[in-house]
Amino acid sequence: MADPGTCVDCIPQPGDGGVAEPQILKQHDPLDPTTFVPPTPLPGPSIIIEFCDRCRWLHRATWVSTELFLTFPTPALRAITILPLNSEETGGRFRVWLFLDGQPPSLVWDRKIEGGFPELKVLKQRIRDRIQPGKSLGHSDKHSTEQKS
Repeated sequence: MADPGTCVDCIPQPGDGGVAEPQILKQHDPLDPTTFVPPTPLPGPSIIIEFCDRCRWLHRATWVSTELFLTFPTPALRAITILPLNSEETGGRFRVWLFLDGQPPSLVWDRKIEGGFPELKVLKQRIRDRIQPGKSLGHSDKHSTEQKS
């Protein structure tokens, strides 16, 4: 059992005798993405969708993962993991992380920071811009050359 005084967002580092010792990071702020600790990725490019299981967002997470796989089939995306979370600290969480080999994890969406769930169009555009910049998303694509009247 973890020490109640230990920060849940500490990254364990190998210590003497093979015992993991936490390395204290910046204080966790639920609205500051620079303090978020991403989950461990599978070989990339890959996505991890973290969601609050207590909020019953499994259906939304599976729907988003299905749509992303249909838009970015292998090898564009090698894996999509849906990660249910069930604690006080993760209440209301819906985050989408992108992992690319040799790069730090990229937070593509956070429900609390963005003020809601992602429109699939926007989420696909953000991911496409990182993994396949020249790919057309068809009717879901943004048209940067259009001018608003």
